[in-house]
Amino acid sequence: METPPAADPKQTSEPGLPAVLGNLGLILTGSALCAVAINGILIPHRFLSGGFTGLALEIYYLWPVVPVSALYAVLNVPLFAMGWFHVGRRFFLYSLAGVAVFSGALQVVRLPVPVHDPILAALLAGIITGTGSGIILRSFGSAGGSDILSIILLRRFSVRIGTTVLAFNGLVLATAAVLFDLEMALYTLIYIFVTARMVDVVVTGLSQRKAVTIISRRWEEIRKYVVDEIQRGVTVLRAEGGYRREEERVLYTVITFRELARLKREIRRIDPTAFVVVNETLEVMGHRIGNQPHW
Repeated sequence: METPPAADPKQTSEPGLPAVLGNLGLILTGSALCAVAINGILIPHRFLSGGFTGLALEIYYLWPVVPVSALYAVLNVPLFAMGWFHVGRRFFLYSLAGVAVFSGALQVVRLPVPVHDPILAALLAGIITGTGSGIILRSFGSAGGSDILSIILLRRFSVRIGTTVLAFNGLVLATAAVLFDLEMALYTLIYIFVTARMVDVVVTGLSQRKAVTIISRRWEEIRKYVVDEIQRGVTVLRAEGGYRREEERVLYTVITFRELARLKREIRRIDPTAFVVVNETLEVMGHRIGNQPHW
């Protein structure tokens, strides 16, 4: 897609100090939120979690000698080789820092959350954990665990992060139902489902892009508006009408959700008979309009 030229874009292979501090800040904030949910809600209610956090909690409930933070750090060791080979050195280093920060947060952040109803506790824990995990994944790294596997599958097969988390956590739920009881597994299922949805919202949902296809006789005016006013790229396709067999022009552009209302309003003003199709996008890669995190 042809895009308007950017004013002096700077592309560097390595982030500077402000970017490093910003990413570490995201990891720290997200880890603190996750620690609030785990120490303040999950452990008091004896719920489990997903991924390697869930494995650490299972071991802790069966053998409450080693802290959850230490168990989580040890379980993450084998995954770092996968992060190094399949994602990259930068992701590996940030994830290494993420595991250290996350383990430290589990040890330090112990804020009690006064929610007694188990269903409400599961919902609130899912919202907090999903928000925290999404904030971590907005950085260049992760907090380790199933996050590393999620990033690998997203990069190689375009599988949504929340979908990977939900599927992977099924193993934890099956183990919980066998080792503990069914009610714990069901409450954990609620928690995991809410967490997965919140992760998708934070990572991609708030930056969702819309793909817009426009067929209009006044396509040149619409093209000019998209390029000059919205300042987005647009592709002009040659087409032929199936009924009258007349030559048509089809415009294709990708814009943000906030820009969609402006574009539709202008299209109605220019050509009320224009044919417009708006599609959701899973992810968008590209300069300026892309919304895929750059792990």
